[in-house]
Amino acid sequence: MPIDLKKIQERFEAANFIDTTKPVWNYSLLTDTDITNFQNGTHYSLYEIFGSHALQVQGQWGMYFCVWAPNAQFVFVTGNFNDWSKVTHPLTARWDNSGVWEGFIPDLSFGELYKYHIAGAHNAVTEKGDPFANYWELRPMTASITWELGYDWGDEKWMEERKEKNALDAPWSVYEVHLGSWQQPDPSDEHSYNSYDQLAARLVPYVKEMGFTHVELMPVTEYPFDGSWGYQTTGYFAPTSRFGDPQGFMRLVDAFHQAGIGVILDWVPSHFPYDAHGLYLFDGEHTYEYADMRKGYHPDWNSYIFNYKRGEVKSFLISSARFWLEQFHIDGLRVDAVSSMLKLNYSRKEGEWEPNEFGGDGNLEAITFIRHLNETIYRDFPDVQTIAEEATDWPGVSRPTFEEGLGFGMKWMMGWMHDTLDYFKLDPIHRRYHQNDFTFSMMYYYDENFMLPISHDEVVHGKSPLIFKMPGDLWQKFANLRLFFTYMWTHPGAKLLFMGSEFGQTTEWNYKSELDWSLLQHNSHRGVQECLKALNGVLVSEPAMHIRQFKNDGFEWVDLDHRTESVMAYKRKGLHPGEDLLVLLNMTPEVRYDWVVECTGKEYTEELFNSDSKAYDGTGDVFNKDIRIELIDVATKRYRITLNLPPLAGVILK
Repeated sequence: MPIDLKKIQERFEAANFIDTTKPVWNYSLLTDTDITNFQNGTHYSLYEIFGSHALQVQGQWGMYFCVWAPNAQFVFVTGNFNDWSKVTHPLTARWDNSGVWEGFIPDLSFGELYKYHIAGAHNAVTEKGDPFANYWELRPMTASITWELGYDWGDEKWMEERKEKNALDAPWSVYEVHLGSWQQPDPSDEHSYNSYDQLAARLVPYVKEMGFTHVELMPVTEYPFDGSWGYQTTGYFAPTSRFGDPQGFMRLVDAFHQAGIGVILDWVPSHFPYDAHGLYLFDGEHTYEYADMRKGYHPDWNSYIFNYKRGEVKSFLISSARFWLEQFHIDGLRVDAVSSMLKLNYSRKEGEWEPNEFGGDGNLEAITFIRHLNETIYRDFPDVQTIAEEATDWPGVSRPTFEEGLGFGMKWMMGWMHDTLDYFKLDPIHRRYHQNDFTFSMMYYYDENFMLPISHDEVVHGKSPLIFKMPGDLWQKFANLRLFFTYMWTHPGAKLLFMGSEFGQTTEWNYKSELDWSLLQHNSHRGVQECLKALNGVLVSEPAMHIRQFKNDGFEWVDLDHRTESVMAYKRKGLHPGEDLLVLLNMTPEVRYDWVVECTGKEYTEELFNSDSKAYDGTGDVFNKDIRIELIDVATKRYRITLNLPPLAGVILK
């Protein structure tokens, strides 16, 4: 793909060239305004200046380098181009005490390995990868690689229309994927990965066939340790080299978009690892992280917390978020571990944290940063969404900042996830005693714009795969799983499902091995897959399933008076009465013939979906070809509906 240097070259034409007699030519690219914004936390496109960039100076091509190391005494560029010399290519510190070091090395091109050799505070000497590198060596190697991001995009149609596709009244069915273990070319080799191009050829058609509207990719930001699943990031401006180069990742995103599928990235501004080549003690001092380890160290993940008070760090993180949205056409950022950012006492005992200036436990600097982040993203990219993984009762996570909210577009509904899984784990005979747990989500649903998550976290570390959370014999487990999906997909809100759950993966997720696709030779697993595909179809085709998914007039309980039988009924409501859907869930294995439910509005005469269908490996014995309708109150348009409810199944009427 061609390299587009026009934009960056324009910035270099104003460079203040000083000296051509040294191996590194000294000049400054950044303007005083750049530095002011950088230090104030209001520079949102640092990736255009910092890092390494190709340019032409006085007719000679080379690479410009720019790095922030405020505690450094010296900074050298070392790499394969100079046999990893630590003294031959020094950068020059700006004259304004900003801590920015710059330099131009002639005759350097793309694909060169390099690091920054830094003589820093406390006589520390570090060799660091470039925080702004767009490409890194394949782990376990740790050098940065000079690169540029030219690419000819083919997703113009998606980009023009994605405002509607990513809107809060659009269908959201998200397939969460770990790229390294979805499929593997050689399942016997844990390091055997599909390339970005192979994933474009295999994953994109599968997601399209299944009817998911979006994918969420577990972190692709470069990371050193496979076992972190990407959540210990070292390269905030680079897609991981495990699957190819940055243009390969662009082609993958492009392929999703051309297939009509949005792409969400997991993004981790909450913490980073202590790897020697990463951000920790970057120049011998706590540059990116808080110096006070009561705020700067994360005990859960043995990692370090960004210093949200520091303007340069805020500029770095917001630039990273914008980088993925601008350069890679990403449609949304799922922000990881927001709870840990908000709370000073997160996973800390008494005495291990210090209250804020008002005596509370909120990290005021992180709160300000999050609001600033969301305001900037929605200002510059109004057709994307930010989604918070936030597990506390923090108010207003998905409310606008002008309403004192945090400004996210959506929030993961962790309470729904826990309550629903606990309910479905029960033997059906006991469900009658726990109906309040099942219905509780609608008591607080309207507080936020919720996404219902069944993520990777629910199928690892002894939690068991989703199919084995279900009670009963093997047939009942699959019937319960289809019923679970029916409830999840008809509950208001966006949906997220981790890969493998859509066909009843029978082992916990292991990042080292691919999903067990051989299970699809069995009717029971293929039936679950077909059930999920059908539910995605209903979600997209029926306005009632999404048009008011975050509104309090989009849902209505119809019947909660049959606890003993564990049968519940509710409506999903569209903009017009004729669009409404009636959902009935039978939570027991007992068939309910001639079941009566009363509701107002329109007649419901069509069985739109039945999770017990033979097409989904259900019995297929209990269905509703003809639904009996009786008008019992003309004034209120109240109807009595008589139908059959299959065992452990959900039915949707239209």
